[in-house]
Amino acid sequence: MRLEIAKQIVPVCRIVLGITGGIAAYKAAELLRLLIKNNIDVQVVMTEAACHFITPTTMQSLSGKPVYTDQWDASVANGMAHIELSRAANAIVIAPASADFIAKLAQGLANDLLSTLCLARACPLIIAPAMNREMWANAATQRNIRQLIKDGVQVLGPDSGAQACGEEGMGRMLEAEHLAQDIVAFFQPRELSGKKILVTAGPTYEAIDAVRGITNRSSGKMGYAVAQAAMEQGAEVVLVSGPSALTKPQGVQCVEVQSASQMLEAVKQHLSDCDIFIGVAAVADFRVAHPNTQKIKKGTNNMSLELTPNPDILAYVANLPNPPFCVGFAAETENLTEHAEQKRRAKKLPLLVGNFAQQAIGSDDNELVLFDDSGSHTLPRADKLTLARQLMTHIAQRYKGSKK
Repeated sequence: MRLEIAKQIVPVCRIVLGITGGIAAYKAAELLRLLIKNNIDVQVVMTEAACHFITPTTMQSLSGKPVYTDQWDASVANGMAHIELSRAANAIVIAPASADFIAKLAQGLANDLLSTLCLARACPLIIAPAMNREMWANAATQRNIRQLIKDGVQVLGPDSGAQACGEEGMGRMLEAEHLAQDIVAFFQPRELSGKKILVTAGPTYEAIDAVRGITNRSSGKMGYAVAQAAMEQGAEVVLVSGPSALTKPQGVQCVEVQSASQMLEAVKQHLSDCDIFIGVAAVADFRVAHPNTQKIKKGTNNMSLELTPNPDILAYVANLPNPPFCVGFAAETENLTEHAEQKRRAKKLPLLVGNFAQQAIGSDDNELVLFDDSGSHTLPRADKLTLARQLMTHIAQRYKGSKK
């Protein structure tokens, strides 16, 4: 049996992206681009002050839509832009949110289009503060932030670092990529809230001597995407990662290891109360039996290495007396269905994810085939984060089914 799973990128939604006056307004252009890339429909609204830092023309070019700046815009048929724009939105995002605008929100002021929109909204409000460190630390700003959080406003950031004024400290707006991830996560279904998920990712490195080792070409991209997607669904996520240059997913606890033995020990330490285990890592099957503590000097003779099997981490977890819901990965170069299904049954896994190694390793996109008791299910080729979100939705359904 071969079933197709419907493509589920990000639930199609609409947001109003509000931009207020501040040097961080330049980041809003990249944020807009990333949101659109994630299948989010964006309508831009700018304050008069924002137009001094970035032009409406720039934002219109990126969004493909007129940018609203005037509360009395004659192009809105009923003259009520503050009502029309908010009613069509699933959320309003203010990035950057200046100290002045935050004060307006906290006090319920409405003296321009964007502040009126926020007051008249019937949807969630998300803000990304951006200001000088002294402005952020000011008692009035902190009081306003506490009030907004109490009112149910989602506050993203700020961050600490170098500021445009030449000073350094807390108050920088989060980078566009970070904000986009948080906004996309906001719209994901929270099907795994309260669950603990343990994910392994990346390659392992097995030492030959002090400078050489055995490893593989795994980049860790799929495992990191799975960890992020699991976090977006509301789970507490621990990511055990082999050597990787990837940026750690926000909100995920990351444990860095080198060898397969170290990865197994890290998994054992974090298995307590684990609900779901997802073994994405490309763990080396063998390690050198007697690695040299010093660099082996090059000689003219052939050199032989004695290899010994590494522990099978997935099999260890799956064979525990009361195992978590186990998901394995199989990268094959041929006969994917045969080898993947054989591996799933041998390890008694409720779900195994198969892919072709030559298409997956190092690439930004992939195609997955999911194998479980009901047959095989194809996830069509897409970027790895999109696939990870689809996979986590499938895992959540199977996990809940297993509990019934």
